Amino acid sequence: MIDKHGLPAVQVLEEIRALRGADQPTHGGRLFAYVYDPAVPGLDALATAAHAESAHVNGLDPTAFPSLLAMENALVGAAAGLLGGGAGTTAPDVVGSVTSGGTESLILAVKTARDAHPEIAEPRMVVPASGHAAFAKAAHYLRVALDTVPVSAQTLRPDPAAVAAAIRPETVLVAASASSYAHGVIDPVTEIAEVAARAGVRCHVDACFGGWTLPWLRRLGEPVPPFDFAVPGVTSISVDLHKYAYAPKGVSVLLHRDPALRTPQYFAYAEWPGYVMINPVIASTRSGGPIAAAYATLRHLGEDGYLRLAEQTRDAVAGLADAVRAVPGLRLMTEPESTVVCFTSTDPELDLFVLVDELAARGWHTQPQLAYADLPPNVHLTVTASVAPRVADFGPDLADAVAATRSAGPVRLPEELLALATALKPDALTPEVFEKLAAGLGLGAGPGPTPARMATVHSLLNAAPTALRERLLVEFVGLLQRPTW
Repeated sequence: MIDKHGLPAVQVLEEIRALRGADQPTHGGRLFAYVYDPAVPGLDALATAAHAESAHVNGLDPTAFPSLLAMENALVGAAAGLLGGGAGTTAPDVVGSVTSGGTESLILAVKTARDAHPEIAEPRMVVPASGHAAFAKAAHYLRVALDTVPVSAQTLRPDPAAVAAAIRPETVLVAASASSYAHGVIDPVTEIAEVAARAGVRCHVDACFGGWTLPWLRRLGEPVPPFDFAVPGVTSISVDLHKYAYAPKGVSVLLHRDPALRTPQYFAYAEWPGYVMINPVIASTRSGGPIAAAYATLRHLGEDGYLRLAEQTRDAVAGLADAVRAVPGLRLMTEPESTVVCFTSTDPELDLFVLVDELAARGWHTQPQLAYADLPPNVHLTVTASVAPRVADFGPDLADAVAATRSAGPVRLPEELLALATALKPDALTPEVFEKLAAGLGLGAGPGPTPARMATVHSLLNAAPTALRERLLVEFVGLLQRPTW
């Protein structure tokens, strides 16, 4: 990969562009996951230029690079002001930190709650089953036991009484989502924060997904329930700026109601002969590029811009939901509350995984979600402002894809694969066994590893217990991540 004499800049960029040709489209409103596109002319160029201005600035030492400190403080202030904090509110002393993304924000929220109680030898946290997987990642990394509370198959929300019952003396944190990623619903934050406060436990609201858009939807007259620092008992909130603030990856903000609550978040170390280390977040060295790009994005779009983008997104959500309602055999998992449209099948002969492939063949890239507990498989659409001009095209393509799906029929897993999915123990899935399985499914290592149609793979994962799903995906990604020489 490293050429002996180096390559001309033009050739290097050509290589990168050629590699990018295999990627999903990040713009154009046809990818319903992973990216957030406002379709604002000139915004990409502005963010790229801002990123370049600060790409080599190091966030490790704010006294050496005060420009980055100023931009971070401005981003935190903007997020706090949007989420019920600041002068004239019931949370005037809100503070926060800029992180690399929602996962880091959630890990830090858990770390802060854990370290606030060093006397608890085996800390625990209570999280709805619909809470983001990053909570489980935090629990795994930080050795905090995870107590999950089921969500209703009807409302897709946890029962606050069940949350209260799950709190133990060792509980250091209770979580709620606003909104949940999987289905886009807002948990009963007021009730959950109340039971947490009554137990003397911190309450974190994961608003990574919805925190930047729900306040604007409220201003547009949508019935958004209380979820931010206006709710007594909410002690911390996370919100991603690289989602609906439309900043480039990766910038998130973790807010605390007051400085004392934030203090355990910091890591300081002086027991070595080098510089005294002090880190507010997980990383030490941090590029200023993403922070500057986020700062430029917020400054450029302004309140009017975000209100306009929220309105476009809201209208796109309504249009997509109408398209789903118009197709026999499909139903919405819930009436949309934020920026997600999520639907499932009511007909066993209408295979959602085949439908996902048919939609992809028509240029629509959706996100299949597997069955969990008593929740059926479903299709998730993250909706952004760029989708609005495409809504009129989606309905006919969805109807056409459903007709093609019915014609193809559901996936019938071979008996040996079905037996494997239901009986194989995760520990028995060695890399050698998986390579043979992957070959049989048409999967391989290297560029373009997945086949054009993934319905069989998704059906296999759906049939497998969750522990085996995890192991299958570990082995799959391990197969992809091999060095090139």
